[in-house]
Amino acid sequence: MVELEDILNKVQVYRPGEDLGLLRKAYEFTAQHHQGQTRLSGEPFVTHPLEVVNVLADLKLDLVCLAGGMLHDVVEDTSTTAERVRQEFGPEVARIVEGVTKIGRIRFSTPEEQQAENYRKMVLAMVDDIRVVLVKLADRLHNMRTLEFLPPEKRVRIARETLEIYAPIAHRLGMGKMRGELEDLAFRHLNPGEFEEVKKTVESRRKVSEEFLAEVKAQVAAKMQEYSIPARLEGRIKRLYSIREKLRRQHVSIDQVYDLLAVRIITDTVKDCYAALGVIHNTWRPVPGRIKDFIAIPRPNLYQSLHTSVIGPHGQPFEVQIRTEEMHRLAEEGIAAHWKYKGGHDLSQQDEERFAWLRHLVEWQQEMRDPGEFLSTLKIDLYPEEVYTFTPKGKVIVLPREAVPIDFAYAIHTEVGHHCVGAKVNGRIVPLKTKLRNGDIVEIITQPNHAPSRDWLAAVKTSRARNKIKHWINLAQRRQSIEIGRRLLEKEARKYGVALKKINAEDFQRVSREYGCTAADDLYAGVGFGKFAARQVLAHLVPSAGLEQAQPSRLSSAVKRALGLSRDPAIEVHGHDDLMVYRAKCCSPVRGEAIVGYITRGKGIAVHSKVCPNVQNLLYDANRRIDVEWAGPKYGLYTVKLTLVAADRHGMLAEVTAAISDVHSNIQNIEARTGDSRAMIDVTLDIVDVQHLQKIISSLRKIEGVIEVDRVMHP
Repeated sequence: MVELEDILNKVQVYRPGEDLGLLRKAYEFTAQHHQGQTRLSGEPFVTHPLEVVNVLADLKLDLVCLAGGMLHDVVEDTSTTAERVRQEFGPEVARIVEGVTKIGRIRFSTPEEQQAENYRKMVLAMVDDIRVVLVKLADRLHNMRTLEFLPPEKRVRIARETLEIYAPIAHRLGMGKMRGELEDLAFRHLNPGEFEEVKKTVESRRKVSEEFLAEVKAQVAAKMQEYSIPARLEGRIKRLYSIREKLRRQHVSIDQVYDLLAVRIITDTVKDCYAALGVIHNTWRPVPGRIKDFIAIPRPNLYQSLHTSVIGPHGQPFEVQIRTEEMHRLAEEGIAAHWKYKGGHDLSQQDEERFAWLRHLVEWQQEMRDPGEFLSTLKIDLYPEEVYTFTPKGKVIVLPREAVPIDFAYAIHTEVGHHCVGAKVNGRIVPLKTKLRNGDIVEIITQPNHAPSRDWLAAVKTSRARNKIKHWINLAQRRQSIEIGRRLLEKEARKYGVALKKINAEDFQRVSREYGCTAADDLYAGVGFGKFAARQVLAHLVPSAGLEQAQPSRLSSAVKRALGLSRDPAIEVHGHDDLMVYRAKCCSPVRGEAIVGYITRGKGIAVHSKVCPNVQNLLYDANRRIDVEWAGPKYGLYTVKLTLVAADRHGMLAEVTAAISDVHSNIQNIEARTGDSRAMIDVTLDIVDVQHLQKIISSLRKIEGVIEVDRVMHP
């Protein structure tokens, strides 16, 4: 357990001569108000803020930030108020504490809404004072280090949140060291089996790897000395989570991971960096396509370094990273390495560049009211951006991996995106859904009257493009749906001899409110979308007509059955009992998993799994989303297709079929393909519910040689 005096001594070294009274006072205040409280580990609660401040002190942050870290839980977990903190420690410390405090005292209708609001608050606080997120990251890091004391369900939730939100935030702020530890800790709790397997593989090679790195470092040091290039050398073995992601993404063995081992050359100047690169390439043969110049074109988080992979002694590939001391500090600690608090206003050009993504995110979050949409956009914006493309005039456009020309067009300007009809990549006309690669020169072809297509949503990778397309489609679809809804209501009124024009505005307003709409146009749009039945709306508008007792004709019911549009009895739509409901074929949701309903015009409610790749593309309009849930007793069997990537060895197929049989599932179809010492196995099987599916997947992953098991969903 770290002691206060250890922290004070550490701070005294990097901030000599400063009065440490503020930090001492913050500790005494924290110890007093958390007195008697313990963590689940059994330790006194005060150990947590001490550990958080220790992390912040390692980042060499200022005393206001350290005091905020010490006090970050007092408002949430004690009777102390934010106003009391402000009186005792001043507005700066209070702002940090308020920014870090969760919104636990506000009631939300769903956990998703609460999570979204927590992130909104953190994002807005980050813009006001970046130290808020630095404290939040330090808080999360210590919580992850002690996660084993929490119940299993809570461990998984916090680990997933860390992997999806906090590690990417650390990445976007350039804090590579913190990001790496957060990812490894989350990996350990989310996939303990895979974690141990990767760890075992790395540990079995550690002695050989360390000997190899020592040999290479000695050779590099000699070469640098020979060419009079000043250099400090480091060796590193790739982190476990990064190894696992590369193995999964590229379907390769650990021997084919070129950057598993890396040597860092830390030198004095940019000129020395390029000179060192030349020496390395003259000493060992470079791997084609593995040279990356992040000095000339820094990453969006301002990371700078030269990367190259070479074939070293004994034919062993390894990576060389070359950077200056300043670049190295930024790579390890990111914004914390050079942040000097400037009152929140006087930012350097580099700081402005670093926060451009954050300002963009704030702009979008102000427009988004649907928590699911906000969380989706947040995760997209936090994704590592890795594709560097160019306009014909040489301007660099940085996009996420697998971005397409449509993303590029919207990155240029909204109108260029809306009117985009084609693209030239490196002088050749290509489809708009072509995936862009590093170094591509992209030219967008536009037509004035062209409009975005809903199909684009399935292809784009940037939140900017996605939200601009959604906004345009929303407006167009709403206008169309209002007109369709008006016609459907008029048609229904004529059928029952009701004069729609004679219904006064007050009645329309009353019925609109009954349906949760604010205006008559919203009601028309709901009818047009198929969210509300025209006959039911008319019955509410004219209660005296007795339309509520009218039954659908036998012919209508027969047509619905013939078209397969009958209601799925396993799924219930909240507040409606006469809407057609069916499970979407793209994901075939399974009983027990989270589902969401999507209103399709003329076909009823399509029910998707929440993890279906099509969900975000379809739900571009929150008005077309509808709450659905599994209903009644277990209803039949569900068909699911799984794809396995495994080692190509004797008996693998037999073990796969036996593992499925052992958990009482029937195999409908199984196919296998082999190549490059790998087997791809597709299996279609019957399951009862999502727990049954998880048992099957868990059983398959335990088979020796199985690398990956994925459920197949069609985009």
